[in-house]
Amino acid sequence: MKMWSGRFRQPLDPAFEQWQRSFEFDCRLLECELEAISAHARAMEKAGVLSVDELRLVLRGLELIGEKAADSPEFLNDPEAEDIHHFVEKQLVALIGDAGYKLHSGRSRNEQIATDLRLYLRAGCDEISEELSALISAVLDRSEQVGQAAMPAYTHLQRAEPVLVAHWLLGYVEMFFRDLDRIGDCRKRANVCPLGSGAVTGSTIPLDRELMARELGFSAPSTNSIDATSDRDFVIEFVNALSLLALHLSRWAEEMLLFSTQEYGFVHLPESYSTGSSAMPQKMNGDLLELVRGKAGRIIGDATALLVTTKGLPLAYNKDLQETQEPLFHAAEAMLSSLPLVSGWTKAVEFDLERMQKAAETGYMNAFAAATYLTRKGVPFRIAHEQVGKAVRLALEKPCELQDLSLADLRAIDSHFDAEFFNFVKLENVLAIHDVPGGTAPVRVREAIAAARSKIAPACEDAHAHA
Repeated sequence: MKMWSGRFRQPLDPAFEQWQRSFEFDCRLLECELEAISAHARAMEKAGVLSVDELRLVLRGLELIGEKAADSPEFLNDPEAEDIHHFVEKQLVALIGDAGYKLHSGRSRNEQIATDLRLYLRAGCDEISEELSALISAVLDRSEQVGQAAMPAYTHLQRAEPVLVAHWLLGYVEMFFRDLDRIGDCRKRANVCPLGSGAVTGSTIPLDRELMARELGFSAPSTNSIDATSDRDFVIEFVNALSLLALHLSRWAEEMLLFSTQEYGFVHLPESYSTGSSAMPQKMNGDLLELVRGKAGRIIGDATALLVTTKGLPLAYNKDLQETQEPLFHAAEAMLSSLPLVSGWTKAVEFDLERMQKAAETGYMNAFAAATYLTRKGVPFRIAHEQVGKAVRLALEKPCELQDLSLADLRAIDSHFDAEFFNFVKLENVLAIHDVPGGTAPVRVREAIAAARSKIAPACEDAHAHA
């Protein structure tokens, strides 16, 4: 029996009936639905709609449905169920009889799906935060392992200045921390309970909404029944947060792919996360990285789909909102499947630290340090920049590195050059002069790793507390 068929005389067109069903994808909300119904049933008993015995019967029936689903995936193969709400009601009535029909008193599927999605999203926030915290920890581990090794930093994809390898890795840690903050912030706004909102105007039964919110771990009941049943901001915000995380992972993957080419040679791809070519026996391809980069496009597409689907909807619930579920499910599940693999790759990858170090010592990347040397001698920076540029031009013509020019060559350009210049532009000193918070000086990088460690510990604790 349909949940709404009393007013209709004609059966649904069979093709339309199948086309409009959501059970094939919203069946993943079963656990959330059972939780929400349990809280609603307790409020119904408190309001006098269910007897104590009926409540006991309902709760046991819901437990059995959960057990059957866990024991047998085939249990969810129901070609007649219109959606997860219809499915659970059918199963409950089959188990406990007409008492199962009482549960829909004073409520609507509009509030049910809004509640289920918030429960699903909240769990997703917790799981993704935990996996992202694990990834940050893995990157921090690698940052410590690479020690004082240096590499070129790039701007415009051209070598710019030397930087510690650890400092480069910490750049991604900062991105991921922002993602962690966004997801946590999204969780706070999503954590309100729509139960008791009815279809649009609120329940006709004096349900204890505070009780239902507490039962489900929500911070409070929603404050407006119209908004509660039609709001999908929390979905949009969550998937947008995931799209930024996916973007950061994609940038990471792109750089690792570039650095793993023979032209760079900074990264050796881990075999356990790579594949070969069916035609070229010598190939090893970074498939994990390429798929991470590709999935970012789909997750960003999910965010766009949500915005476009909801942009013209009047209040309150419209069936269009059914189309917001699949982008949510795909984005959350794609991210949850990707993050542990990215963490595994990060632990397994090998860096060619010797090659990175050598690259950091060539290509005039100590030119800015040379200009700094002159400014410390009292030369205005703009003039120092010009003079060092002339020195670079001379070194290109010879050809040699800046530090290989003779003192006579340098003094012919600017009399402020002295013998101490050659020590000043050595790699270790070039790194050390960036001694400001956030800089690449070794002492600052050690501080940054320690600060990140202390920051990730509470994040892990929060994720475990919410799980």
